[in-house]
Amino acid sequence: MDGHPPLPPARAVELAGRGRARVYDTGGPGRPLLLLHGWTSTAALNWYPTFPALADAGYRVVALDQRGHGHGIRSRLPFRLEACADDAAALVELLGAGPVTAVGYSMGGPVAQLLWRRHPQVVGELVLCATAASFPWGGQMRRTVGSIGLGASVAFTLLPSAVRRGGMNLAIRRRQESAAWVLDEWRSHDLAALVQAGVALSRFDSTRWIGGVDVPTAVVLTERDQTVPPARQRDLAALVPGSLCFPVDGDHRVCVDEPEMFLPALLDAVAAVRREYSMPQCPAT
Repeated sequence: MDGHPPLPPARAVELAGRGRARVYDTGGPGRPLLLLHGWTSTAALNWYPTFPALADAGYRVVALDQRGHGHGIRSRLPFRLEACADDAAALVELLGAGPVTAVGYSMGGPVAQLLWRRHPQVVGELVLCATAASFPWGGQMRRTVGSIGLGASVAFTLLPSAVRRGGMNLAIRRRQESAAWVLDEWRSHDLAALVQAGVALSRFDSTRWIGGVDVPTAVVLTERDQTVPPARQRDLAALVPGSLCFPVDGDHRVCVDEPEMFLPALLDAVAAVRREYSMPQCPAT
């Protein structure tokens, strides 16, 4: 669609026995960064400001639309975060590209954690952004799930202008010329799967096992986040032995609204886990 920002080459990839998903891949040598997007987003919407910076830094970048989101896998089975992790592992194995640095944003954080737990052979490092070890149902998450469950199907199928005016615009505030592209991305969602994903996310809890992580890990902490409270992000960092902390003075949307703030922290985090720089650990809450 006209108006979209520059994106890496994309193709539909068939993951044997699982389904078809849209995958972006900058190509090139070396172990990839596997980017895992957040809830209600897509790989492109979550990461479009990030792709060029990571590629310019010399990294191969791979990102997929997760199941139910965008052009991700469609399934009649209930949405499960574990299935998203298995999808990611199947992609890495198909590409013959492991072990990868798994970079998870928001919901992508639990998927990255589960990818390490269920498929440790494909994960070399973890970078966990704006995410946590558990997501209690309440506050902003409850309001967001409710708005999607009650009104999104009408907004997307009957009143698309409402989406353009509403809170589900992600990048529109910064890139008005891309509004049609953003809307097109949103229309590609499976709305039932989004609601199920919100419920699955609210039930996720890795606190009993995340302390077993045995790969270099960094936490990119969004310090003004009202969706995933900074205290929960610090709790995650405290649970992972030796995790490194990279604070960003931004909210949950900083990756798209203020990439000039987010990108330096992300690049430092990736470099740190790849090269094991000595960096300050996250302070305990």
